Amino acid sequence: MRIGYFLSCEEYTPAQLIEQARLAQDAGFQGLWISDHYHPWNDEQGQSPFVWSIIGALSRVVTIPITTAVTCPIQRIHPAIVAQAAATSAVLHDGRFVLGVGTGEALNEHITGERWPSAAERLEMLEESIEVMRKLWDGGFVNHRGQYYTVEQAQVYTRPQTPPSVYVSAFGPKALDLAGRIADGYILTMPDGDLVRGFREAGGGDKPVQGGFKASWAPTKEEAVATAHRLWANSGVPGELSQVLPSPKHFEQVSQLVTPEQTAKAIACGPDPAAQASYLRQYEEAGFDEVYVANIGPHYAELIDLYRKEFL
Repeated sequence: MRIGYFLSCEEYTPAQLIEQARLAQDAGFQGLWISDHYHPWNDEQGQSPFVWSIIGALSRVVTIPITTAVTCPIQRIHPAIVAQAAATSAVLHDGRFVLGVGTGEALNEHITGERWPSAAERLEMLEESIEVMRKLWDGGFVNHRGQYYTVEQAQVYTRPQTPPSVYVSAFGPKALDLAGRIADGYILTMPDGDLVRGFREAGGGDKPVQGGFKASWAPTKEEAVATAHRLWANSGVPGELSQVLPSPKHFEQVSQLVTPEQTAKAIACGPDPAAQASYLRQYEEAGFDEVYVANIGPHYAELIDLYRKEFL
């Protein structure tokens, strides 16, 4: 199983993200995930730079692969624009770029004032958006008039030799079926072996499966838990709430129901390598090909160094 590093745009400035990427590559991490948000989950996290600017900057400092985890190409940004952004990113990274996509959250996508569609409708939109992007990556002028998107005489001129791979994030059965049918790989943020098998049985076969989890390094476990709870209590928000709440303030309100004890169970906390090893083992046993670890809090250099010494 390959181990990568997850760049959290919700929590860090552009300069910090670039520094983390450089440190991660130097330590031996084999790839990067990067989140694509308009808003952070809460005001305490406090950041949210434009992901495509960061990806361009990263092409000057790293040579390991990078995947968006994940972009929502259905509402906030038209898929024809995402197709151009992904193609340019693939060129900048010499083909080492993967476009991870999903159906998104209202937190980021509602900002243009459009109605937030149902989950089933968003899946249909995602499938059509992938169709649009792949048409544009094939070259030539594209005209498309579908159920959700119109493209008129559009051509992406700056394209990589091989079109970007598209990995799909999916949890429910319908989304899993879509991923198995059309994705080049699968993205999941929980070590669920049943979902991995479901993807493979739905048509995914031996295509890559990527996963990710969060870690909070601090000199003591107590400090690590306190930092994780202050910044990422939203990780404990259950069910579909994360898809429908529209603002950081709403996440702050619902996160008050999450206890520090629940945060400690959901996030690998503290300086002990055994906490990290436990999470890595869960993903390995569930059949993942790649796993990406995201740091929480100010001690990202220490977490990266722990991985360099213990796992890489």
